Amino acid sequence: MIVHLSRAEEEGLDGKFGDSISIAYKLLLSIGKATDAERLIPVDWVHLSGVNYNTIGDAGANFLTKFSEEARFSVQTTINPMGYDAHKQNNLSSKFKIKQGEIIKAYENMGSVPSFSCTPYELFQLPERGHNVSFAESNAAVMANSVFGLQTNKESSLSALASAVTGKAPYSDLRMSSIRDPKIKIKIDTDLNSELDYGILGYFAGKAVKESCVSFGPHVSNIDMYKTKSLAAALGTSGACGMFSNKEIDWEDISFGKEEVKSVMDELNSNESGDVIALGSPQLGLYELELISNMMGGKKFSKKCMVFCARPIYEKACSSGIAQKLESAGANIICDACTCLSPLLTHDEYDGVITNSIKAAHYLNKSNRVSVCLSNIKSIIKEYTK
Repeated sequence: MIVHLSRAEEEGLDGKFGDSISIAYKLLLSIGKATDAERLIPVDWVHLSGVNYNTIGDAGANFLTKFSEEARFSVQTTINPMGYDAHKQNNLSSKFKIKQGEIIKAYENMGSVPSFSCTPYELFQLPERGHNVSFAESNAAVMANSVFGLQTNKESSLSALASAVTGKAPYSDLRMSSIRDPKIKIKIDTDLNSELDYGILGYFAGKAVKESCVSFGPHVSNIDMYKTKSLAAALGTSGACGMFSNKEIDWEDISFGKEEVKSVMDELNSNESGDVIALGSPQLGLYELELISNMMGGKKFSKKCMVFCARPIYEKACSSGIAQKLESAGANIICDACTCLSPLLTHDEYDGVITNSIKAAHYLNKSNRVSVCLSNIKSIIKEYTK
C-alpha cells in the first residue's frame, strides 16, 4: 500500500523542517504502510506513554533527551504517569529520580502538558465526537473510542510521539468507520456485578478477540465509571482490541462463562492475601474516590493502602473533603504515578499486593514480580478494614 503524502508532508519527510520532523514522518510512513493507510490525517490531541523510567529505561531516556533538543509538539500533548509522586517521601534510588527527571525535562522541552495521568479523559475538555486523536495509553485509547466517540488507534509510545511532533496519524484501523463496527460478540453466560467482574471480562476478550472492535451487547450499556474503566483497561492490556461496543450483531459469538472467569483468575490471582493494598490502575477519578470513602463508613484500613490518582482529581477531592476522609482512614494518596510498573511496589518490599485491578495484576505479576490477591473493592473494604 502506498501512503499518499501532501507536499508539506513530503517536505517534512525530506528533512526541510529538521531531523526530528523527518524521523517522525518516517515512522508514521512505516506504520501507514504496515496498516494499509492511504494517507495521513490531522489529530487534535496526543496522549503519550513512555513517561515512567521503569518502562523506557536508560535507552528511552537518552533518546528523548536527544530528540527534545530540536523536536517541538505541534498539537496539545498530555503525558502518562511517571514513576512516583515527587511531593511524597519515598525510598527510591537517586539514579531513578535523576533519570525520571531527565524524561520529564525532555517532554517539558517539547511542550507537553504535565498531566502525569492515564485518565486524561477525566481531566481535559474532550474534542467533539468523531474527532481524531492519538492515544498511546491503552485504557485511554479504549475509553476514547468506546465511550467518548473519539477516533484513535492503540498507539505505541513512538507512534504517538511522532503524531505529537507532526500533528498527523495514519488513516487506518479504528480511524475508519468500517473497522469500528464490531464483527464479533462476547456471549456473556455469567453474572457481572463488580468492577473486578468487568475487568475479568475485558481481559478475557482482549485475549480471545483478534479484531479491533468487540461487542459485549447490552451488558455495557448502563454501567458506572468504575466498571467501565476496569473493562477498558483490562481489554487494552491483554490484546490488540482497542474498542468495545454495545451493538447487537449476528456475527460470531465467543462464550464467556464461569470457566473463562476461572482461567483469568488462575492466571492473575497468585496470592491469597498481601501486605499492601493498591488501588488505581487506571488512576481513580473523583467518582471512585467518593465511592470508596462512602464504603469505608468511618473504618480504617488494617493494612498499608496506596491510592493512585491524578493530581487535579486529588485537589478536587481535597476541596470536597473526600481526600481527608480517605487519608484519615489510612490511605496514602499518591499523585502523578500509577499502580502499573510502579517502583513503589517491588518484590523486595512486598510479598503480595491486594488490588481490584486486572491491569495492575497483569503488570505486578509479570513485570514487578510481585504476587497479587485479586478482590473487588467491596470485598477489600470488608476484609481489610476495622
